[in-house]
Amino acid sequence: MRLATWNVNSLTARLPLVLEWLEAHAPDVLCMQETKLADDAFPAAAFRALGYVSAHHGDGRWNGVAIVSKVGLQAPECGLASEEDAHGCRVIGATCGGIRVYSVYVPNGRSLDSEHYAYKLAWLARLRAYLDERCDPSSPVAVCGDFNIAPADTDVWDPAAFEGMTHVSEPERRALAEILGWGLEDVFPRFHPDGGVYSWWDYRGGSFHKGYGMRIDLVLLTQVLASRCRSLEIDRDARKKSPAGHKPSDHTVVIADIDWEA
Repeated sequence: MRLATWNVNSLTARLPLVLEWLEAHAPDVLCMQETKLADDAFPAAAFRALGYVSAHHGDGRWNGVAIVSKVGLQAPECGLASEEDAHGCRVIGATCGGIRVYSVYVPNGRSLDSEHYAYKLAWLARLRAYLDERCDPSSPVAVCGDFNIAPADTDVWDPAAFEGMTHVSEPERRALAEILGWGLEDVFPRFHPDGGVYSWWDYRGGSFHKGYGMRIDLVLLTQVLASRCRSLEIDRDARKKSPAGHKPSDHTVVIADIDWEA
């Protein structure tokens, strides 16, 4: 099973790039975040032409999440609870090839003194509660997406540059640790123990070419999957202009290859 996640930063702007990447890399499942589309505008036919079924949760504003799958897509479920949609479309789950897959887009938080930061922490707590309520950590579950949290200092290009900012604060990292404590593993350190590999770079100031990035896009797996994960890679090339000239998102794709038969 090849499982990938990508904050596409507008599927309207990025659809040709996403389709080009899918044809080249052929993941079994792709989770997407920040589609910025309403459900009735989601380009399901374009994905279907490549052999993917899809599920989308969006209202046409800033958020929006999706899952596309070549290995089936059963029991789609949107949101964490009824009140979640009042703050945007940030979670979708479905069973793909026997794995319960979630595509999540965690709130940004903006700044440590912002009400958006308090909401981010509450949202993360709600995600942990949702896992407690709906999922079994002994079963195959993958929670993938843009977490807007760098798990460790090795996941940012310069910890000092982020002092006093969101994405690296201790409360955010503790909230992520609570989610992991449910029974998930961030498998990235298994394959890149020294860190220094990033999934997001600011568009401004030549950050990508300077290597000024963060790892905030995560693939979290229950142990039955983590033990079978044979690689976890970040496709840095997908952050560049594509071979066909399509402009990139500010995030790139994270890809997990798991020894799992759909």
